Formats: sequence, structure tokens, C-alpha cells
Amino acid sequence: MPKMKTHSGAKKRFKVTGSGKIKRHRTGTSHLLRKKTKKQKLMLSHATLVKKVDENRVKQLLCI
Repeated sequence: MPKMKTHSGAKKRFKVTGSGKIKRHRTGTSHLLRKKTKKQKLMLSHATLVKKVDENRVKQLLCI
């Protein structure tokens, strides 16, 4: 059986933490920033974890 290939788009978007959780960047930071408050933009700059519901799907894409 051939090797499993990592999904190219997924490997650019997700990182695995030391405890095995998956980290992602928040959406909404590329345009329409003038209508967002300073606080909103600050919170969007921080990374967050992938929800439990989607974690298995992302792990499959990353071949973990």
C-alpha cells in the first residue's frame, strides 16, 4: 500500500501542539478591518484550537 500524503493546504494552515491538539489561525483578518474595533482585531491576531468536532477530520488530512 502506498504512503499517505499530507494535504498541502492543511499543512500550511494547522500546527500540532505538544499535547497533540491542533492550532489554527482565526478568520476575518484580511480585509474590511476599518469597521472592526481595536479589541476585535487584537483578539483575531491570536491563534486558537480546532474544535473537537473537526479535530479528527484535520488529523486525517495531516496524516496523524
